[in-house]
Parts: sequence; structure tokens; C-alpha cells
Amino acid sequence: MRFMFVGDSQTIGRAGDYTWRYRMWQHLNATFGGPYAIVGPRTELYDTSADAPVSHAYGDPGFPAKAQRHLAGWGEGWLHMAPLIRGAVASTKADVLLVALGLIDLGFYTNSDQTAENVRAFLREARAANPRVRAVLLPVIPNVRARDEPDFAAECARFNELLAKAVADLDQPGSPLLLATPPEAYDLHTDTYDGTHPGPSGEHKLAAAFATAMHQAWDIGGPYEAAPTPW
Repeated sequence: MRFMFVGDSQTIGRAGDYTWRYRMWQHLNATFGGPYAIVGPRTELYDTSADAPVSHAYGDPGFPAKAQRHLAGWGEGWLHMAPLIRGAVASTKADVLLVALGLIDLGFYTNSDQTAENVRAFLREARAANPRVRAVLLPVIPNVRARDEPDFAAECARFNELLAKAVADLDQPGSPLLLATPPEAYDLHTDTYDGTHPGPSGEHKLAAAFATAMHQAWDIGGPYEAAPTPW
């Protein structure tokens, strides 16, 4: 089974981060129980000093290059990934997409209705490359802008409703979709380093959201257990 991470800055991570992708790799290694691969056309982290995705300085230098693969970008959202996903799925033969997008769209590019249309376009394109592709979609999670701006919070809430509707409308037996449940307790002070991007505890919580959805609905992997480390 081939897994592809798709996301924005919360998923690509910055130089020095472990990333929730790393936490999911650890989880799959511990629970998957068979051969699997992490696929994607990119491997880099975002380097804030260079203002470009050019770093491979992951928090754990032992994170293998083959597990660093993804389709994520700093400042990229559903708007940007919808035109890319068909080619990425076709070239990597991805079976499962783990998608965390939406915040950057609502923050800079599109309103909730437009963003929801891009979700649907993304799924059409993914299925055009692999009619049996599966996807787990994470709603927009708590963030500092939504905390401080009621209008933006309302847009995030509306998009999350539209995302749930898209999942319900487009779910198919041969190409199932899941809506991951956002972490119940997500503290912007302790789970992020700036109110938006996950720190170590936030990375574990995002990985757990995806892992729990797959385990409960598809019996993929097992219950999520964070590694007993300080990071």
C-alpha cells in the first residue's frame, strides 16, 4: 500500500521539524503489519532563511529519505494541489491520500465555497489517475487567526461543514473517503510553535487523527501511541 501526504505548511514543515509525516511513518512502522511505501514527488522541508523548500534537515537525521516523500508546500492549498494531484497519483501509484489542507486557502486565496469546489476538483483529478484511490481529509484545525478574528473563524467553520458534505457526497465503495476528526484538545500554546504550525505534541495529534480514522474505518494500522520521547 502506498501512502501520500498532501498538505500546506503544517505538513511540509520547516527545517529542524520532525513533522507529523515523521510521526505517521513511525506509527506505520509499528502497526501496519505488512509492506507499505510513502510516496510523493517532493522530499524537502521549507527553509525560512532561504524562503524556499530546499532543506532536508529533519529533526531526526535518521528519518530515511524514502520516507520523506510528500506532496506538500509552504503557502500551497487546495487551489494549488488540485491541478497537481492527478500527475502525482499517476506517477507514484498512490493508494491512500492523507490530506491536510484548507487553512492557507481561506487565509489568502479563496472563500469557503470556492475552497470546497477545489476539494471536489482535487478528488476528481485524483480519481482520474486512480479510480480506486482512498483519501482521508482533515478539517481545518484550530489556529491563531481563527482565535483572534471571528469572521475568519466563521469561514473556517463553514468550510469544515462543506468539507464534510463533500466527503459524504463523493464517498464511493470502490474509492472510499474519510473525514478525520480534529484533535479534541489542541492547545495553540503547547501544540504549536506560533499558533498555527504544529510543534512536537501537535505533530503527534495530527498523526493520531489520521491514524485513528484509518484504523477505525478501514482496519489499517493500529491505535495510535505516541513514542515515549521528549520530542
